[in-house]
Amino acid sequence: MNTGLSARKINPLALPKGTQKFCELCESVAHLQCAACEVTFYCDAEHQRADWVGIHKRICQLLVPLRDPERHHQLGSDKTDLNRKKVELIEICRSEAQNKLSQGKHHEALPAAHSCLRCSIDVHGSSTHEPVPAYLLLAEANMGLGIIPLVKQLLSQAEWVVSNSPDCPNEIHHLLHRSLGRVHVLTGNLEAALYNFANDIYYPAEAFGLESTVVSDGYFLIADVFVKQGKLPVARSLYYACFAFDLCLPDPPLDKSQQLEADKMFQTMLESWKNDSSKDSTQEALVNHGLAILWFQGGDVQKAAGFGSAALQASQLIPNHDLAESIRGLLQLAPSPQVDPRPGF
Repeated sequence: MNTGLSARKINPLALPKGTQKFCELCESVAHLQCAACEVTFYCDAEHQRADWVGIHKRICQLLVPLRDPERHHQLGSDKTDLNRKKVELIEICRSEAQNKLSQGKHHEALPAAHSCLRCSIDVHGSSTHEPVPAYLLLAEANMGLGIIPLVKQLLSQAEWVVSNSPDCPNEIHHLLHRSLGRVHVLTGNLEAALYNFANDIYYPAEAFGLESTVVSDGYFLIADVFVKQGKLPVARSLYYACFAFDLCLPDPPLDKSQQLEADKMFQTMLESWKNDSSKDSTQEALVNHGLAILWFQGGDVQKAAGFGSAALQASQLIPNHDLAESIRGLLQLAPSPQVDPRPGF
């Protein structure tokens, strides 16, 4: 069985009379089909390659029983098994899209996000809240590509579904408000961004509690808006609120995408305080200590040692502070850095 990237031309005479096949990505008339699964179609080789890289190589054979009901019936599978496979497909596509977005691969995330949305609607219907996370993944991918009109369209659809779903969980409300806040920042509507980021704090606090790292992300996003408004004292107080949450990092440790988000947050705080004429050594020591813990948990002992050394240096300028002992304990677990590992410094 062919399981790699290969295609064959569609033979129109082999199709039932009056039917056509359409491209998996753009929905224009298809001229090629995947030679491995034979149930996925494309307008050209470029779109097949894009879909293969984006998601198809992960789900190629999983699509066969879902898109060929006759063969599915012959194999003796029932409707329950079919639905289970669809739910599995949704999760694979969601995970793959999220993974590519965390790496900044916005274009590669599009096929997985599209497949996730298509299957979510097929399983749950278009008026339920379950497809909303897929709408948000598509919006985030297009936001990264700068296609703002399409982002607004996707978020408007998600907002309509959520507003008409009284049982919509707080987690989806929070994800929607975060996406809305981000697009408002990009379009310069900072007051609307603040409103949505405030809700981005409220809903996860209701769902996960005030000590959740998700809540601290909301404070961080609001702080960034205040920086853009020139309200630096307010922004710094919010950065400190973020830090108060994130210094005690969760167990189990953060995954790769969460680790990168936390690193970005801490680095932004450091830049803010370095540009502050008051030069608060306590805050600088605490944030460097947080970065040291973050990278130690992530397995990068060189970065952990670099930030730990910076934290120790700043802590020595703080009278009557017991942070130095904790930092020294961390440094004993990590080797001395050969170079300064901090990006941008």
